[in-house]
Amino acid sequence: MIRLVLADDQALVRAGFRALLDAQPDMTVVAEAADGATALAAVREHRPDVVLMDIRMPGGDGLEATRHITADPALADTRIVILTTFDLDEYVFEALRNGASGFLVKDTEPAELLRGVRSVAEGDALLSPGVTRRLIEEYTAQASAPAEVPDLELLTTREREVVGLVGQGLSNEEIAEHLVVSPLTAKTHVSRAMVKLAVRDRAQLVVFAYETGLVRPGRR
Repeated sequence: MIRLVLADDQALVRAGFRALLDAQPDMTVVAEAADGATALAAVREHRPDVVLMDIRMPGGDGLEATRHITADPALADTRIVILTTFDLDEYVFEALRNGASGFLVKDTEPAELLRGVRSVAEGDALLSPGVTRRLIEEYTAQASAPAEVPDLELLTTREREVVGLVGQGLSNEEIAEHLVVSPLTAKTHVSRAMVKLAVRDRAQLVVFAYETGLVRPGRR
C-alpha cells in the first residue's frame, strides 16, 4: 500500500486529489496539510512513501518543507512530487536541486498522476524528459550557485558518461543500448554514481549533470 501526504493550500484541490488516490486499491492518503509547516509535521509523524507537495503555500512554502524533508536521514525513504501551476518555475528547479523526485502540473490527467505516484513509490524519478530538461536549462544558468556541488573526480570516466546520459533524459534501458551494455550494468553505474554524489534520486543527477557541464543547455 502506497501511503501519501497531500500538501496544498486549496481545500478543493486536496479533496480532488484525495478522492482520486483513495479510490485506488494500492493507495491511501494518511494526512493532508494546507501549508509547509503542517506538511513537514505530517511527514515526520506518518513517514509516508510519497508526498504530493504544492510548491507555493503560505506558512512555510513547499520548497522549504522539501529542504527539511530531504535533509532528514529519518525520512530518506519518503519521496516528494512537487505540484505546480506552471512547468517552468524557478521554485520547482530549486526543489529538484534539493532532492524532490519530480514534479507534476496541477492539470495533469488523472491516469498520468497515478502512474507518477506509483513510479516514484517504486524508487524511480518522475521525469518527463522534455519538460524537465526545459526547466533545468531555463534555470541552471541564472540560478544561484548551490552551496556545494560534489566533485566530478568522485566519478569514474564511465560513471561521468552515464550521468551525462541521465542528464539528457535517457532511461537505464536507453543508456544500456547507447553504451552497448546490459540494462543491469547501466542501472549499477547509475546507482553507484548516486551513492558517490550523495543524491537521493535521478532528478538530482540531472541537475548535477547540467551544473557540472556534463550536459550543456541547448545540446542534445
